[in-house]
Amino acid sequence: MNSPYENDPLYRLRHALLGLLLALLLSVPAAALAGRWLGDLVADDYAWRAGIYAALLAYVVAGAVVLFMKVARHETRPVSAARVALWFASLWLWPALLVLRRGDVNGTA
Repeated sequence: MNSPYENDPLYRLRHALLGLLLALLLSVPAAALAGRWLGDLVADDYAWRAGIYAALLAYVVAGAVVLFMKVARHETRPVSAARVALWFASLWLWPALLVLRRGDVNGTA
């Protein structure tokens, strides 16, 4: 019997949405820790730490949008700890993924 949701595009993207959401939630404390560490390296000042944290959050959210647009439609595997870890790493390394993907299209990578 067919699922009543099989034609719903969001239902088909449920694995990608959940994996990306969990990775994004894990990235918030990671960005806070990185912001504190980097802020302390630059200057022991709250404004620096907060600014770096905000920049890292913007970077990760931009990565989430890019990854969802580029990769999510192909994601069909169920959510697992390994999949969430992969999404998490992808959120932080998304510019490299775009460069590698562009190389694949051109046949150079």
